[in-house]
This record gives sequence, C-alpha cells and structure tokens, in this order.
Amino acid sequence: MKIFTLTMLLLNFLIGQTKILIPMDLEQSDHLKAYGITFNALKDNLTADWLLNYRGGSFLIDYSEKLSLQCRVKGVNFEQISTQQAAEIYAFVQSEEQNMEVVRLETAPKIAVYVPPTYQPWDDAVTMVLEYAEVEYNKLWIEEILRGDLEDYDWLHLHHEDFTGQYGKFYASFRGAQWYIEQQILFESEAKRLGFAKVSDMEKAVVQTIKDYIGQGGFLFAMCSATDSFDIALSAMEVDIVDKMFDGDAPDANAEDYLDFTNTFAFKNFDLEMNPFVYEYSDIDIQPVEIGNQNNDYFTLFDFSAKYDPVPTMLTQNHTNVVRGFMGQTTMFRKDKIKKSVILLAERPNTDQVKYIHGNYGRGTFTFYGGHDPEDYQHAVGDPPTDLSLHKNSPGYRLILNNILFPAAKKKKQKT
Repeated sequence: MKIFTLTMLLLNFLIGQTKILIPMDLEQSDHLKAYGITFNALKDNLTADWLLNYRGGSFLIDYSEKLSLQCRVKGVNFEQISTQQAAEIYAFVQSEEQNMEVVRLETAPKIAVYVPPTYQPWDDAVTMVLEYAEVEYNKLWIEEILRGDLEDYDWLHLHHEDFTGQYGKFYASFRGAQWYIEQQILFESEAKRLGFAKVSDMEKAVVQTIKDYIGQGGFLFAMCSATDSFDIALSAMEVDIVDKMFDGDAPDANAEDYLDFTNTFAFKNFDLEMNPFVYEYSDIDIQPVEIGNQNNDYFTLFDFSAKYDPVPTMLTQNHTNVVRGFMGQTTMFRKDKIKKSVILLAERPNTDQVKYIHGNYGRGTFTFYGGHDPEDYQHAVGDPPTDLSLHKNSPGYRLILNNILFPAAKKKKQKT
C-alpha cells in the first residue's frame, strides 16, 4: 500500500512538471482557438510562455488535465512534453544564435470592445474572432467611456467607428436608408442626453478620454475607420470640420489650416476630404485604384529582433509573413502621412501602402490595423457574417489576436 502511494505521489509530481506545447506553425489545426486556449489558461492562473518566432509563435503552458481536455474538445493541436524537452526548447529559443525569445504571459487582460447598442456582430471582426476563440470581453459605448469605466480595463478595441461625427460619411449613398436614419437619431439623442450641443462635440470628448486612458497605461487596438477618424478628431479638437447635414452648422472657414498634428497618435500633414458627398475622410487612406487587382493584394510582415524588439515581434507573430489583403472604409495608410515615431509592422512591398502600425503614447500603446474583415475582401453594408470555422488558420485574424495577449506579457526593461 505504501509503495503504491509513493508511486502515485511520484507520478503526480512528474505530471505536474510537464508542459503543454501549443504549436502555431502549419501543424496547428485551429490557430484562432489556440489563442483562446492560452487566454483562458491565464484566467485559470496557469503559467504560460510565448515562444516568439519558435514554430510560428508557439505557447508553452503548465500541464493540467483541464487544459489538455480543452485542447482536444476545441480541436487545438498540442504536444505534452517532459521537463527535459521543455528545458531544451527554452535553451534553443534563448540562444544568441536564434532570433527568438521567451515572453512570460502573466495575467489575462480585461478586454473592452467599443460598440453602439445597435451593432451587428459581423460588423466587427474583433468581436467575431473573440467570440470564436472564446475570449471574454465586455461592451462599452459613449456613456461608459465618458464616466470613466475604462479604468477597469487593460485593452480597448475600436472598429468601424467615425469619431469625426459624420456618421461614416455614408450620406451620399445611404442617407435615405432606415439604418442610417436610425443611427443618426441614436447618436443625436445620446449627445443631447449627455449634455452635448452636437454629436461631433461628443465624439471629441470620447477621443480625448480614450487618449488619456492610453497615456495612463492602456492598450488601444483599432481597425478600419476607427484608426484615421480617431486621429483626425484629435487634430480637430479646436476646429469644426463637420458640414451642416451632420451637425446643423457649416464647418469653420479654412478649417484645415487649424488642424493640430501634434495632438495625434500616428498621422501627420494629412489633407481632409471636406466634401460631405465623398466617402472618405482624408488622404491618409489608400484608394482602391491604387491597390489594383485584388488578386495581387498582399501585405508583408516586417521581421524584428525578438530579443531586442519583443513588442513588435509579439504583434507580428504568424505562420506566414505574407498575408492576403482586405479592404475597409480605411484600407491602408499612406506612408508619408505616418509619424516617424511610429513603428511600421506590415506594408505592401515597393509601395507607399502600410497596413499595420504600432506606437507609444505616455505609458500606453496604440496599434492600428487597416481594413474591415481579414477574410471578407470587400465587405459591404448588409453582407452576411464571416464564418470563422471556415478560416481557423487565418493569418489576418491572427494579427488581431496577437494584440489581446500582448498586454499579458510580463514587462521587462528594454535593451539599449
């Protein structure tokens, strides 16, 4: 009886020392759910390491029966490895000869997604992928932002918003559509309820509140029109750039002359599109005619030093460095409109078209990703939702999910 007890104790000790390796290379059957597995392991207080550039950015997590079962149920490939095998992987990844690094993931970040109450799930790629990966998040909108609820969250996502107060500049095509009319009524009612004279003033208060949140250490991730419209709103805090059909009065004369580019996160020296009948905010965005044939629309991820530049390395982890392009109201960013302090993460080679950028503001960071839906090349109003079970290995969606784990990384002093 004593021998059996000792054997079981030894067995339990050995199992407790084993690890689960979740590969993220081409051998992974479901890359997207693998992020959810890792995120939820952190919520269960397990220790996880992100092996940057090792087998596509794999995860090494302390073994548990629950984790093993979850991987099987969710269809995520994994390998149970011994302490010796884990030690060999750590030694290999951390060797000076390899452009790899181990980043400890400590605590699952608290995630907020900024969405109006009338949103449709397929209108936001991030919401769709969080739900598919089974990553917990909460929805916030204007009132919650302005009353300070962001303090409770580590990570904020913005998607297809228009922070200039022009309702997405859909006026020319959709001003008679019921959804457009209802949207305008909703925003105007919200502005009035919260004490603002007009929607554009309310939006300025929102972007300033979010900017303060980033400065105090928050993580911002934005896609599509939330990227450039956010910066445009910041540049126009002291000037009215919105026409009368949106806010009831004409814009300031020579409004562009009064834009303040020192107040923006990412973009500089841009020219606004002041015509309310043109579906565009400014010349930051790349136009479809510049992209050309969609069959040739691919962007390339930059290669960073994992040991010296772990942050951009985390944000670009993937099983391929060439990713299929996709459009949006804001599809890509013009390179000469991007501030020199901003890190370029992905671009279309031999063009001025940048897809993915990252930067710091105060104690926090922002990441902007152009386009609307990585697996729906030209998503249109009313299109059906993307079925992510058909895109389990989407490299475009992986870039989104890199961002939810980035805030979980243990902070360490950067090498100089």
